[in-house]
Amino acid sequence: MKTFLLTLLISATLTGGSIYEYKVTGLDGTDIDFAKFKGQKIMVVNTASYCGNTPQYKELEALYQKYKGKLVIIGFPANNFGAQEPGSNKEIKEFCTKNFGVSFPMAEKVSVKGDDIAPIYKYLSEQAAAKGLADPVKWNFGKFLLDENGTLIATFAPRTSPMSEEILKWLN
Repeated sequence: MKTFLLTLLISATLTGGSIYEYKVTGLDGTDIDFAKFKGQKIMVVNTASYCGNTPQYKELEALYQKYKGKLVIIGFPANNFGAQEPGSNKEIKEFCTKNFGVSFPMAEKVSVKGDDIAPIYKYLSEQAAAKGLADPVKWNFGKFLLDENGTLIATFAPRTSPMSEEILKWLN
């Protein structure tokens, strides 16, 4: 029991910090400051334009519109899986807007896994590991959900529909 408690304490220390400390650059070149989202749930999703899960953009947008003010969704285009996001930031923005009407914040393209992992994804992966959620970034459209205080509460597999009961139960 002592070992377990010590492990939890060390995990909490190593994964310290807060989601609110992060600022990322958006597809349009402006800053996305996570501190602005205090008091709302935050869903972070790694996206790709040429993935079998790409139609989820439509449901992500519907979810964003339905829960606006209570939930913010931030998309992170990434080319880590199957080279399914080869475009530039400008091309990605045009694709998302034209094909899916995406209005939720989209960060510039980053790496979500590996040696060049973006700091925010390193943080989220560490938070998930501390909760016993192994390897939460398995493919495009993996989802992290944080509560109104910035605490990670759940992760969802890439194929989990954004409008599924599995996700909606956390929002209602």
